[in-house]
Amino acid sequence: MLHGRGEEMSVVDRLLAGCRAGRSGCLLITGDPGIGKTALLEYAASTADGLRIVRSTGIESEAHLPFAGLHLLLRPALDRTGALPAPQERALRGAFGLAPTEPGDRMLVGLAVLSLLAEFADGGPVLCLVDDAQWLDRASAEALLFAARRLDAEGVALIIGARTGFAVPGLPRLPLTGLDASAAAGLLAEHAATLSPADRYRVLAEAQGNPLALLELPTALGADRPAVGGQAVGGQAVGGQALPMTETVQAAFLDQVLRLPEPSRHLLLVAAAEDTGDRHVVLRAASALGCRLTDLVPAETSGLVRVNHDTVRFRHPLVRSAVYQAAPVSLRLVVHTALADALDQPEDADRRAWHHAVVTTGPDEQVAAELERSARRAAARSGYAAAVAAYERAAQLTPSGPEHARRLVLAAEAASEEGDIDRMVELAGLGEKHSDSPTVTVRAVRVRAAAAFHHGSLRTAARLLTEAAALTAADDTPLAAHMLLDAVHTGWYLGERELTDSADRLDALPLPPEDPLTHVALLLTCATRSATGQGDRDPEVLARRIAAARRTGFGGPHDTILVGATSLQVAGQDTEAHQVADELLARCREQGWIGRTPPVLACVARALTFLGRHSDAWDEATQALHIAQELGHRQWIADISGVLAYLAALSGDEGRCHAFADDALATTEAGAPPAGMAWAQWALALLDLGNARWDSALTRLTALHTGPVRHQLPGTRSVSDLVEAAVRLSRPALAREPLARLTDWAHHARQPWIDAHVQRCRALLAPEADTDELYRAALRLHPGDRQFDRARTALLYGEWLRRTRRKSEARAQLRDAFETFRRHGAAPWAERARAELDATGEVLPRTETVGALAVLTPQERKIIRLAARGLSNRDIAAQLFLSPRTVGYHLYKAFPKLGVSARTELAVLEGLEGGSGP
Repeated sequence: MLHGRGEEMSVVDRLLAGCRAGRSGCLLITGDPGIGKTALLEYAASTADGLRIVRSTGIESEAHLPFAGLHLLLRPALDRTGALPAPQERALRGAFGLAPTEPGDRMLVGLAVLSLLAEFADGGPVLCLVDDAQWLDRASAEALLFAARRLDAEGVALIIGARTGFAVPGLPRLPLTGLDASAAAGLLAEHAATLSPADRYRVLAEAQGNPLALLELPTALGADRPAVGGQAVGGQAVGGQALPMTETVQAAFLDQVLRLPEPSRHLLLVAAAEDTGDRHVVLRAASALGCRLTDLVPAETSGLVRVNHDTVRFRHPLVRSAVYQAAPVSLRLVVHTALADALDQPEDADRRAWHHAVVTTGPDEQVAAELERSARRAAARSGYAAAVAAYERAAQLTPSGPEHARRLVLAAEAASEEGDIDRMVELAGLGEKHSDSPTVTVRAVRVRAAAAFHHGSLRTAARLLTEAAALTAADDTPLAAHMLLDAVHTGWYLGERELTDSADRLDALPLPPEDPLTHVALLLTCATRSATGQGDRDPEVLARRIAAARRTGFGGPHDTILVGATSLQVAGQDTEAHQVADELLARCREQGWIGRTPPVLACVARALTFLGRHSDAWDEATQALHIAQELGHRQWIADISGVLAYLAALSGDEGRCHAFADDALATTEAGAPPAGMAWAQWALALLDLGNARWDSALTRLTALHTGPVRHQLPGTRSVSDLVEAAVRLSRPALAREPLARLTDWAHHARQPWIDAHVQRCRALLAPEADTDELYRAALRLHPGDRQFDRARTALLYGEWLRRTRRKSEARAQLRDAFETFRRHGAAPWAERARAELDATGEVLPRTETVGALAVLTPQERKIIRLAARGLSNRDIAAQLFLSPRTVGYHLYKAFPKLGVSARTELAVLEGLEGGSGP
């Protein structure tokens, strides 16, 4: 019976009931040591009728061993790994050391965990219990929490216990505090009925409602016990001050330990220092201290440990902590040496290395090399946090010099893969400080630059990149080129001057003509000049550069392909840009590069937005944002939020538009424009345009076109919006220069859709006699796949026709515009078209429905769109980072809403393409 936890048990009961019904759920139970987290997990296990249970416990000494905790949790389900998609299976088996490792993505392991749990739950609902999660190795914790956030309809209940301070945004949390006076008295009476009133009062006062203290302190109170660390073990300090609760309870445990015979105490110390609880390893190591199997009996009889054929497990983590912390340091070193000797198998290499590292106090190249090998193995399994720890400890055991600096930089690079920005900066700075090698220095600087970029400190990133490129240009030109490619990318967000400076430096590098990277560099400098209106803008040159870069796959690496896709967008080749970015996205998904996907998804979302596929763009952008938020990459969060603000503006969602715009405009570095500034300005202006707030729209667009980021895509593509706002306010002079820039771009880009925008703008500014033909020309030029742009031209044309009293012709244009806006969910634009139709005498019936998909939830809409393209449940799950069971559940819920019974019926539904919001 759990005293005073009725409400908490009800929360657990509801979670288990949902799991039995096929609904997944997660619960994070937090609190101080001994507060009852483990007891609630045990309650869940005892009431989990009909559920299969898998469980794991974090162990502090295992924090440097990647995926140790996760492997323990999933061991019963590992026979299902063959059912996972190939990249996920390889990642998970490699993480657990069950197969050869290959470069991977740490987030892919999390997706594999989700899929494996779903597969395991196919045989019946599953309860996962994880205790002491604060001690999980970081790789296990990240993978588990990645999966936890995506649990939905698999029939999996996950309950995690962790100490206060274990922060997990996005998970339901149940914080535990001490028991109230009545419950505390009841618990004490049940387990220590013979206590005297004075001792009862003392225990209640000292325990402060902590259940574990209420259970353990009575044992210590009545015993003849020695002092520990100058303090009485009963919980009362010499000076009359109460001990902190953790120390109080540890002291009570230690009191029981100190009553054991010395060989039993030594054997417990070996078990406390050993990572896995492997009974055979513990006994082999303990034999070096003169201990035998029979010495376990007193410890087991006292209830301090539980022993079976394979394992030795402590009753509570605080028992382990008390045993280890109370031992003299010299004895601990003897124990770690014995454990290192006992771990003599090849698969024990990582644990052996760390036991040697604990014992070693000065420089030792043999141990340092052993740790470096352990770090490489951890990194190969995507256990980057473990790799950081091993590289850093290896550096500490290396004398000052080149090897010391190199290992620090290796630790910084592993921290970069981990996404730990603060550690990246700290370790790279130390490596650079101790380095006398230009190559090692440049690698350190590159890590610091990456940290600055992801943190949003763009000026710092640009300076570091250009300085590092200058250092290595003579010795390693390709490395310098990659640094300057990064610098150009950074300059894109800073302003025209910084962008041009980086591009000029890149152009000056003597790259060999046959190197694919050369084509990327030439393309980027050419596209930069096209965006900024400087230098040679011959369209044939840009076309040749793009063709050459595409033939060589844009140089191969992930970042250079993104350069190619962005350059295509600069050139107005949105369809081609979408193809390139989509191919790269497919590669990311195939290889499991989840952490690399935010900029790729952002590029895809931009292309889809320009092509008028707004709902698809929303889906890709929201997915990009969620991953960027999990990684903590402020740069991408701001950038992607700007695109989402624009899409929300199209749908007329003022609240979301302003919220995303605020995120896009958040500044992290004084004097630098926010990463999402251009898109946010365009989004807010478009929101004003849709609602006929002409003055505000013109103010925002003028700021965009005269500001530091006018060279970015929104600056060029919003010219027609600026012209419309200026004409509405009878200020056509403000439109002349922007229209000249748009016309110049159209001349160089040679894209019909840009020509259509030019004709629309000319129609707005032209004398009455020329307006009709200019609008007709614009409508003819709009490609068939850009229906939203065509509808905006039809709306303006219809408005002009109505003003010239050609009502019948106006109705035809306005009806077309209204229907397109309605299908796209562009409410303000549809209202403008409706109002114009009303003015012609045609009244449309009002309806709240926006296409067939309006009845679905956002998650259902995403899944239905992908299903309509012919993707299987597993393919959809891989794209949306869900489990196939969740995909099937949402399809099951969505089909009746749509009135369909099979996938083949989806393609004919209205609203599967287009749309502008969630």
